[in-house]
Amino acid sequence: MLGESKNPDISVVIPTFNEDKTIGEVLRRLMKIDWPLHNMEIVVVDDGSTDNTKNEVASFPFAKYIRHEKNRGKGAAIRTGIKSTTARVIVIQDADLEYMPEYIPHLVKPILTGVADIVYGSRFRGKCEDMSFSHFVGNRILSLVARILYRAPITDVMTGHKAFDRAVFNSFELNEDGFAVEVEMTSKGLQNGWRFTEVPIHYSFRNFGVSKIDYFDGFRGLFGLIKHKFGGNNALNHRFRGKNRTGINSKNR
Repeated sequence: MLGESKNPDISVVIPTFNEDKTIGEVLRRLMKIDWPLHNMEIVVVDDGSTDNTKNEVASFPFAKYIRHEKNRGKGAAIRTGIKSTTARVIVIQDADLEYMPEYIPHLVKPILTGVADIVYGSRFRGKCEDMSFSHFVGNRILSLVARILYRAPITDVMTGHKAFDRAVFNSFELNEDGFAVEVEMTSKGLQNGWRFTEVPIHYSFRNFGVSKIDYFDGFRGLFGLIKHKFGGNNALNHRFRGKNRTGINSKNR
């Protein structure tokens, strides 16, 4: 159900940049999802688009529309979106239809049922169509490094389908503006000791437009995994490390 409760269970954050050809279809598919016993809010963050994105979103009054006047990057858009959400569970949904909104119920179920705190939709455990060889290899390498560094059963670090208990985001700050936010969320979440799991999803590589991720983003991702593991001030991380495993945080989520 969309926009029917002041206290939604699920918030879906959609960062978008010049995706007027697909954002409407993403919102239409979200409308069709059956959410038994759960209410959902939608937050679209327009990261400085120069196309017709604003007018497309205006056709869906249930969606909260927020605009950056200048393009600041996916990480900045996600931060803005999270600040505007109110639900316990926060889902990141890309606007380009590579990731199907219909899989969101599978993403949020482990959190709503108390099984996990962070859930990733894994393309490599599900069905992955038409991904380029370079993206395939790059994602595999980044995920392997993440498994080694953080000792977590992660197969898809850069997936655009992620779900978090709000308490996870309350335990650290996001600082990355670009695509490096993907590994920042992973690194800081896993270092805090939150319960992590993956669910298989169907992914179809975009056959329109121009991919926004390049080789340099892969190197930035690799550097980010190492940086967030060994560098920086992790005092806040240590403060929350392991608390969820003993149930200390669960009562106030």
